[in-house]
Amino acid sequence: MSRNWQISRRSMLKGTGAALALPFLDVMGPATAAEAKAASGPPVRLACLFQPNGVFPPSWDPKGTGADYELSPILEPLASLKDDIFVLSNLDNCLGGGGHVAATGGFLTGVSMKNQKNAVSLDQLVAQKIGHHTALPSIELGTEPPRQGGSEGLPISFANTVSWSSATTRVSPEINPRVAFDRMFRNEGNSKKQAADSKSVIDLVLEDAGRLRKKVSAADRYKLDEFLSGVRSVEKRIEKTLNPPKRSWIPESEPELNRPTAGIPQQRDVHIRMMLDLIVLALQTDTTRVSTFMLAHGFSRKNFTFIGVKGDHHTISHHKNQKEWTDDYTTVSRWYISQYAYLLDRMKKIDEGGSSLLDNCMVLYGSGLKDGNGHKRTNLPLVLAGRAGGALEPGRHLVFEKGTSIANLHLSLLQRMGVEADQFNSSTGTLPGLS
Repeated sequence: MSRNWQISRRSMLKGTGAALALPFLDVMGPATAAEAKAASGPPVRLACLFQPNGVFPPSWDPKGTGADYELSPILEPLASLKDDIFVLSNLDNCLGGGGHVAATGGFLTGVSMKNQKNAVSLDQLVAQKIGHHTALPSIELGTEPPRQGGSEGLPISFANTVSWSSATTRVSPEINPRVAFDRMFRNEGNSKKQAADSKSVIDLVLEDAGRLRKKVSAADRYKLDEFLSGVRSVEKRIEKTLNPPKRSWIPESEPELNRPTAGIPQQRDVHIRMMLDLIVLALQTDTTRVSTFMLAHGFSRKNFTFIGVKGDHHTISHHKNQKEWTDDYTTVSRWYISQYAYLLDRMKKIDEGGSSLLDNCMVLYGSGLKDGNGHKRTNLPLVLAGRAGGALEPGRHLVFEKGTSIANLHLSLLQRMGVEADQFNSSTGTLPGLS
């Protein structure tokens, strides 16, 4: 039988007031990329974890390349997961100047901010392309509120996020675990009522703005259009709440949803683990396929006395090669990597019908700086975990040509998320050797 003509597996026989689902027929085939992915198994998901302030290079850099390499002191907590990770070397962040703030902004864009403008980030572009398949296009989590002040000509508040939906629009992370949980798993009845109430307000706003736009100057129209783009994004979220998309993939098992206690945990380790557990829930339940987590603000001055470290993280990152400081610097980085290892271990234990959640994800970990001492942004500390549903072959240390942009990594991940693209911001191509 010819396969040139096919119908969707979701095709139905329709009549007045009735619709009857068809059984599986030979003529049925996946009519869309989403249906093709659903037919072949669990979808690929993307999670990006950001660690601030860089690392001490001698404690990070592994020995050896390919599969025959040794984990460094900082990376040792990943020993049991070595076959599930790539260590990526010689990828550079935006090299146009600036310190912690610019390095944070470039982590998922590969762009050096100018005039307080960045570019769309990897996670947000993926969310814009595939987010319609899930209840939430993406989820952005963090642990610290925005800080005020300026640094190297940029607001420190810009280091609050790695997610940018456009060159001028930051996506701030949620730092309250309960609020994040409610956003992901809130009561459907209440959310629909709230959305319906908000919808009427949005309609009024758009109607009034349309009339106003005809009367203002070109400069004001630009400002108004920028405002309206934000309003329309809210409108889309409301519409999705009122008319949720049909699920293109349903997990084999639904985990228990335990709502976090109110407030922000005072203990740093408790707070981070709570957020990591929420990421697992969001990806496992297909609530979203895109997640970012700021382990701390990009200019973080958090102290780590609870693990025996003196001084705050930002200060010790400017270590001047003093052994006492480089030891503490390494201890903090190793602690952060152990949180990453916790996440990967949890994901690896979740079965998705012959493969694990980790097998069907790409989990990027790293910093926008290689070394806080001197704000070095070449040869970034980066680890990529997961198999992307078979599109990645981890278990190796990959060393790329010097001067390779991190945007080449972004483009490689973008394509494995099913987004058709030949370039991403400053990319010059994709990375060889990932599969």
